[in-house]
Amino acid sequence: MTALAPILARTPVSQIADVLARMQEIDAALPATDGVSCFNRLYLAVTANVVAAEQGGSFASVPFLSALDVAFGNLYFDALSKLEAGAATPRAWAPLFAARARPDIAPLQFALAGMNAHINRDLPVGLVQTFTGLGLEMARPSAQSADYDKVNDVLATTEASVAQTFFTPLMESLHRDFDGVDDIVANWSVREARAAAWTNGAILWSLRNEKMLSDAFIDALDG
Repeated sequence: MTALAPILARTPVSQIADVLARMQEIDAALPATDGVSCFNRLYLAVTANVVAAEQGGSFASVPFLSALDVAFGNLYFDALSKLEAGAATPRAWAPLFAARARPDIAPLQFALAGMNAHINRDLPVGLVQTFTGLGLEMARPSAQSADYDKVNDVLATTEASVAQTFFTPLMESLHRDFDGVDDIVANWSVREARAAAWTNGAILWSLRNEKMLSDAFIDALDG
């Protein structure tokens, strides 16, 4: 049994507090150099700040965002659970999981690999699950789409905060130790990735009653 097994045994979860608790437990269970830990730390910070903004009255449709936070988190836990069980994981997660112990990969690369999988593959799926579960239509413009876009501002604040505590010391040595990683960072845009995820989610929403096509579309995202 690995350190993550008892944590993941208590997933999926149904409350956002439990999403945060499981990620905090994962953070405590894994060494800081583990690639999954690098992503988990960033994801934990992002989720905590989104929840704080929800509680602070920044959004109009808190039930939607809370439900999306839970669905989104459970997709991450599910990928980890499959890895722990030796089962096939979503292909989008394979690069992070396969390389998580390599010392020649920068922590920032691990974090971006996890973000790539979770936003580009999992977020469209989580959006459809959330709208279906709440009995709402996935539409733009709507209160839900407006709040979804507002999350980008929270992410920008989180990135600035995390940069000071986690990424800044690394960035100072990137050219020496991990040549070219700073160029990868410059080319990554969470805002654009989330915009694409909404579009892909809308396509997946339109295919929700066509299982073969829906599965094929998710498989294409997974690739």
